[in-house]
Amino acid sequence: MKKLLLIHTGGTISMLENKETGEVNSTDEHPLSNEVKLIDTELNIDEHIEFSLPSPQITPKHMLKLANKVESVIPDYDGIVITHGTDTLEETAYFLDLVLTTEKPVIITGAMRSSNEIGSDALYNLLSSIRVATTSDAFSKGVLVVMNDEIHTAKNVTKTSTSNVATFQSPQYGPIGIITKDSVIFHHDILSRPSHPVRSINKHVFLLKAYAGMDEQIVEAIYQLKPDGIVIEGLGQGNLPKETLSIIKRFINEQIPVVLVSRCYQGIVQPTYGYDGGGKQLKEIGVIFTNGLTGPKARIKLLIALEKTKNIESLRKIFEEEK
Repeated sequence: MKKLLLIHTGGTISMLENKETGEVNSTDEHPLSNEVKLIDTELNIDEHIEFSLPSPQITPKHMLKLANKVESVIPDYDGIVITHGTDTLEETAYFLDLVLTTEKPVIITGAMRSSNEIGSDALYNLLSSIRVATTSDAFSKGVLVVMNDEIHTAKNVTKTSTSNVATFQSPQYGPIGIITKDSVIFHHDILSRPSHPVRSINKHVFLLKAYAGMDEQIVEAIYQLKPDGIVIEGLGQGNLPKETLSIIKRFINEQIPVVLVSRCYQGIVQPTYGYDGGGKQLKEIGVIFTNGLTGPKARIKLLIALEKTKNIESLRKIFEEEK
């Protein structure tokens, strides 16, 4: 008999809709607990409530606490399923994927509609996640996000709609597997999954989005806050208005890492353009380019990497390790 641990952290999947007001809010007891006990007599499922938070309140420190919980209990289980709010689910999934060392399945799921709303996806996503967690094909694939009959990697998945139940997608890459009534089917594999265990998360990293007419003022304001690093969602293939160059050079000269991603939801940043503020010039002055990460995930990775090193060249290698 396989043994799973179900860890709850809050979010819509842990909430109920007030039928009079339409408000969705937390409850004293997880609304799916009774259903979980009836899922499969061939499974031994334990439950644990780690947090009861809407996901906008989840911080990297919560993510580290969750990671420590998983590492401490995983030897006693065949897999872990985590329920989580959808707003920051992708960040928690990627954080866990970077710091966990286990090869056992760790699945994260959530819901766009609470369990008592019409058309709720809560119980269905939970059942699907349990099915994925019990299949041998889910081993050695890192942290997986299971939603809406699809299996996504933590690195590539992102929330694409504010309310659609099919919100979680992996732009450019697609899901690595699907769930049918009969089977759990993986059609892609993971080429590499570097791991970076950390014992603390204490750095301050800011995330900025570039825009037409952007100048040094906003970056200068961040500089005054003495950050440990910044991530910028640049334009196109990784370009910035030339007015930002002087302050970015100051960051790098003071060994404060600047990581560049694109504000586009597909493609990767590349040192293609040679004009002032172009990607080629940015790379030459020491900006770190990512390999297709979104801004929020690049920030998570930089937070973790800074716990290991502050050297910009060492940080660059960590960001370039995944292809």
